[in-house]
Amino acid sequence: MSRVELIRAILSRLDENVAVDWSKTAEGTPTRYAIIDDLLPEEITRRIHGCFPPQAEGFRVLDSFREKKRQAFDLSNRPELLADIVYALQSKPVVERIGELTGIEGLDGDPTLYAGGVSMMLPGDFLNPHIDNSHEATRRKYRRINSLFYVTPDWVESNGGNLELWDDKVSEPVTIVSTFNRLVLMETNDRSWHSVSPVVAGPPRCCVSNYYFSEASPNGEEYYHVTSFTGRPEQPLRRLWCSVDNAARLFARKALKLRRRADAGYVQGRAQAEA
Repeated sequence: MSRVELIRAILSRLDENVAVDWSKTAEGTPTRYAIIDDLLPEEITRRIHGCFPPQAEGFRVLDSFREKKRQAFDLSNRPELLADIVYALQSKPVVERIGELTGIEGLDGDPTLYAGGVSMMLPGDFLNPHIDNSHEATRRKYRRINSLFYVTPDWVESNGGNLELWDDKVSEPVTIVSTFNRLVLMETNDRSWHSVSPVVAGPPRCCVSNYYFSEASPNGEEYYHVTSFTGRPEQPLRRLWCSVDNAARLFARKALKLRRRADAGYVQGRAQAEA
């Protein structure tokens, strides 16, 4: 299936979900979301999954007290289908349709994959509760939506590795299972605490991640913050350390004008998106 055909298939499935209730939030949380199951024909999604390398060979490993996962931004040396699904979800027709579904005006993609791409999580991997970086690389646009497409066949809740949406106090999560062939659209703002529960079993959890932006602030006010982590409810010391770490990284970005390390995918992204 070509990139154009993927775009058509995604648009068709989105059209079947015109009644998506973006006004609802996860119970007890401030985060709006939508779930679209069976995004693509099952055979195609299985082929996409087959493009991920066994045990995440060649993926960049992020391993700290904040998170442990494996990700790739540079898709130039990956199977063509893997790049095609990433950039199909970044295509203008798909982003515009998602903007219509969610009612967010002026929604744009990010072909540089500043924070998007593909990720894999193995047993022991996790992503602690956090609020995403408020902007894209140029800091001109606010991050508005996370698009998460899960492609691991037969994934079950007991494997862990599931999306969690938290209340303002990060005390109680709502779990969204990383079900095969499921697309989750999740709002991001300065209150949208979310995490990925530790993976405890199963094959690598594979996800295609994209992020959408707009010039308008989610809350109508100007703000900026780095990706800000905290501990889980049972991790009080980690919460304390995360608050110090968040402040230090924000100071480095704002006062010292430091930016997160550029990845090769940032350079490759535009060329691949236009291919």
